[in-house]
Amino acid sequence: MTARDVWQGWLHPVPPEAAPLEGRERRLLRTELVVVFAVTLGLSAVRSLVSLLDALASPLPLDQRRVAIDETLARDPWADLAAQLASSLSLVAWGALGLYLLVRAGAGPRAVGLDGRRPGRDALGAVGLAALIGIPGLALYLAARALGLNTTVIPSLLSDQWWTVPALIVSACANAWAEEVLVVGYLLHGLRRLGVGENRALAISAVLRGSYHLYQGFGGGLGNLLMGLVFGRVWQRTGRLWPLVGAHALLDVVAFVGSALLRGVLPFLPA
Repeated sequence: MTARDVWQGWLHPVPPEAAPLEGRERRLLRTELVVVFAVTLGLSAVRSLVSLLDALASPLPLDQRRVAIDETLARDPWADLAAQLASSLSLVAWGALGLYLLVRAGAGPRAVGLDGRRPGRDALGAVGLAALIGIPGLALYLAARALGLNTTVIPSLLSDQWWTVPALIVSACANAWAEEVLVVGYLLHGLRRLGVGENRALAISAVLRGSYHLYQGFGGGLGNLLMGLVFGRVWQRTGRLWPLVGAHALLDVVAFVGSALLRGVLPFLPA
């Protein structure tokens, strides 16, 4: 196989053979996709867009605004811990909903690569993807801030408690689970059943991922759109979802925990 063949295969992957749904089943799946995302990440995208528009209407420049991903939710430390865990549980439930609907449709975890057949290769893939996305992503964030196209993103503003780091790790894993199961496994599998082309489906998934990060600014939206293109294509080519969940979790753990422990120490982390 030549390099050109590999490139063509990457740009134009051949989906597994499956007859697209017709009639009532097709309409039901379309409705299901709309409803699921209307109460999960699609709604987050609308809120994120509203947040960006509000920021642009403000006299304060975008690059002088700050947004936090994880922040204190209650005054009492124990109440805050409970609120943090409840927030993470909500994300876990979102991902579980997508997986449940796949099972109901006759697909199941194996169909989207959430089985345990190859844990070693999945783990190595997660580390490789995290490195591929993490370093350029940080560079893009810093460039967007320098150009005034992004807010200052503070991954964590949690108070210093004994449970802070474990709670941030749980939050990172919950985010990774919800996003990758819904935006890649559930959505791309559903679009494939509707007969949507692989490239068009990839674009839909990536735009959705970028849109619910627009609260961070244009850089955050663009960076996550590019991440969505890479992650979605990896899934379309390999059929494995665990490497994406693992890579996303690693990226968020480094960002959340690093922000909590090194804030004010590294120059690109705001104090």
